[in-house]
Amino acid sequence: MNTTSVDAYLKDGCGRCDKYQTPQCKVHLWTDALVLLRGVLRAAGLEEEMKWGNPTYTLGGKNVAMLVSLKEYCAVAFFKGALLEDLDGALESPGPNSHHARRLRFRSAAEAKKALPRLKKLLAQAIQLEKDGKKVERPATPREALPEELASRLAGDKALKAAFEALTPGRQRSHVLHISGAKQAETRVLRVEKCVPDILAGRGFNER
Repeated sequence: MNTTSVDAYLKDGCGRCDKYQTPQCKVHLWTDALVLLRGVLRAAGLEEEMKWGNPTYTLGGKNVAMLVSLKEYCAVAFFKGALLEDLDGALESPGPNSHHARRLRFRSAAEAKKALPRLKKLLAQAIQLEKDGKKVERPATPREALPEELASRLAGDKALKAAFEALTPGRQRSHVLHISGAKQAETRVLRVEKCVPDILAGRGFNER
């Protein structure tokens, strides 16, 4: 995973797969749009850093927005996007398990340029939300049951069980979703073992 700098991200890619530092990296599909979007985020007075292999923009140490590169599109993701006033419905949730974040997606530099007024309005809102200390209220949904393979592993390892229980609910959930997403029991067992080092280190799944 590339965590060096945004310049390195644009030049070499995200480092999430074997296409790192090759023209095939998905970051290079959207270079012109990413450069344009980066300029807007920096001009808003946000601090720029690399987190989780993505350019991330913060205010007073708090995450505000992130640049995302996927095969189908690139996007600006807002960490508290659920609180933004989205009059034209342009924002979308990254997935069914995302309660806070919302994305504004682009498929070309021309599309990004056309959407700059909308992006700037949303960004101004996001910054003000952070200044005001607003928080997204998590919906009252029941916590997912532990996969049998994870429950068994925790029951047999007191240190691992204590480390898992010390994780934040969101970090616990990330491991549960990853493990339970496998259809075969054998795969779920392998995923449990893959998660063990992160659990012991106090991290969520894929968190570095």
